[in-house]
Amino acid sequence: MTEVVETRPEGSTGAENKPVQVKWYRSVFYNATILGLCSFAAPGLWGAMNSLGAGGAQSPYLVNTGNALTFCLMVISCWLTSGIVKYIGINGALFVGTIGYAPYSAGLYLNNRYGVEWLVIVGAAFCGISAGIFWAAEAAIAIAYPEPRNRGRMVAYWLTWTRIGQILGGAVNLGLNADRSQAGKVSYTVYIIFIALQASGTLVALLLSPPSKVQRSDGTPVQLTIFDDLWKEIKATTRTFLTKKFLLIVLWIGQGVYSEAVFFTYNALWFSVRARALGSFLSGVVAVVCGNLLGLWLDQNHIPLKTRSRRAFAVIMTLQGAWWLWLTVNVTEYQRTQPIFDWNDPGFGRAFGVFIFLVCGFQLNYNFSYFIIGQISTNPQETIRLAALLRGTESAWQAISYGLNAVPIIAAVGGPYINFGLWGASLIPAWLVIKSFGVDNDKIDVESNTEAQGELRGKQDSA
Repeated sequence: MTEVVETRPEGSTGAENKPVQVKWYRSVFYNATILGLCSFAAPGLWGAMNSLGAGGAQSPYLVNTGNALTFCLMVISCWLTSGIVKYIGINGALFVGTIGYAPYSAGLYLNNRYGVEWLVIVGAAFCGISAGIFWAAEAAIAIAYPEPRNRGRMVAYWLTWTRIGQILGGAVNLGLNADRSQAGKVSYTVYIIFIALQASGTLVALLLSPPSKVQRSDGTPVQLTIFDDLWKEIKATTRTFLTKKFLLIVLWIGQGVYSEAVFFTYNALWFSVRARALGSFLSGVVAVVCGNLLGLWLDQNHIPLKTRSRRAFAVIMTLQGAWWLWLTVNVTEYQRTQPIFDWNDPGFGRAFGVFIFLVCGFQLNYNFSYFIIGQISTNPQETIRLAALLRGTESAWQAISYGLNAVPIIAAVGGPYINFGLWGASLIPAWLVIKSFGVDNDKIDVESNTEAQGELRGKQDSA
């Protein structure tokens, strides 16, 4: 099956496009779907379990400790990913990255059913080693494969699959636990389903097209290759981390991803089993809608990039601030009253609503982070490095967050207070980066418009 599109063959420099055949299994949409299915099977179902609160366990503290270990190891594996890509390619990195998720779920299963604790930690270690490679590889693919003018929608589409994992997990768990109106742990049957699905992600990763074989609708080639050896890549990645623009968004990345442990722990502490399952399901649906709306907005290329980026930033950060204020008020009261909310209880809506919105905010921050990386990247090699650094920085913040949320008082009230502070501290540094987008022929505005690109090259040649 093929689709005929007007496109420019690789290597052509003429102004006229010639019709060529784009094979459906080499298209950007196909590869975004394969990437999405891998994300569904791996981090999507990981998120599904954690969205139940503490991986579905009765107490959040052991699972939060395991997750802290996972993210500590991910910092290291993310940092090494660009060098690993040199030897096994981006496809190999994606494949290796899917391997560690099933052992993580197996640890949760044994803990849930038999009370075994050691495999929670060992599974978390396996997950951390492979997941860092997966995170960095999937981010690089998501940024580099689509045409720049369609990047926002394709990133949103890919991330939708991650949330579908959460939605499916929440739906399954809600069906199995709909009559459980008290606090407790979820049914162990949920874990068996998740383990089988996560194991399938490794096979799906084999279906991704290599960058050289991807066929974009505009005919431009995908370049996603590392040329330097491992040690040179480690040094280059470190230099990229120390650039001004990346350092300025470190706090902003933190305020976005630190929240995951906070709202998942909140869900585990203050809600019944079936309310936790409902939260997993509904928050995933809302996050998918909001993420795709953001992607659609970021791809409105007839609107100046400066306007798109600044308005998106303003809306996201204003909403985040309001939601953190809401959560701070809630947890301060709940620490004193110690409630367990079921969906029939008074006050459930106030307690439950902020969880839904915080998951939505997490998705918006995630989508926007890829937009930022796409803006500050200057070449294909730097895209891989920045993607690895983004995911490594996220992992470092999440390691801190899950580690601190293994402490009961931090889990109950300290986490929201810390995250609220991070939100405030990140505003000005992040704005210093965002305000430069769309100014003086910004890169993505030029990439999104072929005529403007030619005009810019002409100006540079005549200078």
